[in-house]
Amino acid sequence: MYELFKQIFQGRLYEVPLGKFEEMTGLSLTSHEGGMKIDLPPLRQFLNRLLALTIRMQNVIFERFELLLSQQIETAIAAGVFEIGVETLRAERFSIESSQTVYTHPDTGSVTNYLKVEQVQRNNIKTAEEILEFAGKYQGRLLINSKSGNVAVSIPTHSIFDCDGGVVPRVLLVRPQKETRVPVDKLESSTWKEVSADAFVAAWSKEVDALPRFTTDYLHLVTGILLPIWKILPQKNSRVFRLQTSDGQKILGRVVHASDIQTVTEQLGLKNQILSPQELISLLLNEGFSQQLPGGVTLRRSYIAGEPRLELVDAISLADRLVAMGCFIEIIQ
Repeated sequence: MYELFKQIFQGRLYEVPLGKFEEMTGLSLTSHEGGMKIDLPPLRQFLNRLLALTIRMQNVIFERFELLLSQQIETAIAAGVFEIGVETLRAERFSIESSQTVYTHPDTGSVTNYLKVEQVQRNNIKTAEEILEFAGKYQGRLLINSKSGNVAVSIPTHSIFDCDGGVVPRVLLVRPQKETRVPVDKLESSTWKEVSADAFVAAWSKEVDALPRFTTDYLHLVTGILLPIWKILPQKNSRVFRLQTSDGQKILGRVVHASDIQTVTEQLGLKNQILSPQELISLLLNEGFSQQLPGGVTLRRSYIAGEPRLELVDAISLADRLVAMGCFIEIIQ
């Protein structure tokens, strides 16, 4: 970073004049004596403020940064001291599904864009042979759920403390596409049962064969000049990422979590930005998100005997219609 700041200060990036850089980012590289500061901006602050520049200026800075970084990496590899750091987002394919301008700076003409990016990732699915080797290595138990027919490997994992300070032993349930941690007592009282290796291999192979090899989901990015709209964006997560689309377009932007995107896009003046069914299901099952539906119905995740389910709460008036669609009614206690 020091070398990049040095080149900006010395005027070696002609498309990014020092005065313009300091004015637009609010970062000062010049000391009171007129030389270059010793206490330069930290990396996180620099990346956040960089989004105040025009797209062209951002690209110039990152191209120079990549050049400097590649030189440093080559030197480190030659010296045997190279360590892999943070990488850019990677997937089998990125493609821009939609792009909308949400803000234009009145003086510079720099714009802020909202992008919805389709992300296609290859599923990392273990074969039956690989999962058996994994189970043997980590003292795993081979399990099948007698009610759902699902298959999993249970291995020991770290415990947690309850509200009274007591230790709650847990296990990690490894399924073909996800992992969950559950208390040991809940697992033992559930419908998960230990089975023979032959029964496990047959069930695992059947489930794996039915799974897709790729998963498609979406990223929501706000790119371009961000400082004027920074307060609109969620403050709990201000991470900035880079990615490259399949057609070669490089994107630098702030990722907005899917659970926040409806609120954010409304504040940006965009309407009818709704989650796809895949995005909603992912939020419900993986992050405890709940969704209010018309008629006072709530869609949420519930755990019954340690198994996650999608539950429609207060939907009695729709019962006949939902049952016809494949839902079932269950009254507990």
